[in-house]
Amino acid sequence: MTATNTRSTFVTVVAWIFIVLSGFATFVGALQNIMVATVFSKPEFEAAMRAPPPGAPPLAAFMLGHLRLFILAVLLVSALTLASSIGLLLRRNWARLVFIGLMLLGMLWSIGSVLLQVAMFSSMREQFHAVKGGPDMTAFVAAIVAFSAVFAIGFAGLYGWIAKRLASREIAAEFGGDP
Repeated sequence: MTATNTRSTFVTVVAWIFIVLSGFATFVGALQNIMVATVFSKPEFEAAMRAPPPGAPPLAAFMLGHLRLFILAVLLVSALTLASSIGLLLRRNWARLVFIGLMLLGMLWSIGSVLLQVAMFSSMREQFHAVKGGPDMTAFVAAIVAFSAVFAIGFAGLYGWIAKRLASREIAAEFGGDP
């Protein structure tokens, strides 16, 4: 076999893993969108989503106010990941390029989620401090953020490694494309 006819195990394994994960995520995302469209369409829910509880972090209020948009975005990214994973398995160059982009987006999302968590937990900690006799949540919040940061850095590294491997000349040649 020539180098262009060789199918790397790396691409096949990554494709199958992401087909399974994104297939499940797409299914769950579809169910979430159905639930949001049916259950949360009632006037009581819409009013509650427009008026968050007093003292709610601004980010939480924004996310709650745009819940449908966030749920739809998760479904669309999951479906795009599923489509590009299938294309990756079939050795389509467009799928390789889209998948690299999704891995880079995943890196940004992983790191950004830690920053979002810091913002959310800091306002929650302030709410506990405001309550007379409320518990000191400083150590608890620090532990959660540290644990999340370790996972986020790990996943960001994994996504970066996958993107780098898919962008390599060896893998690009397998797809008939340029790196």
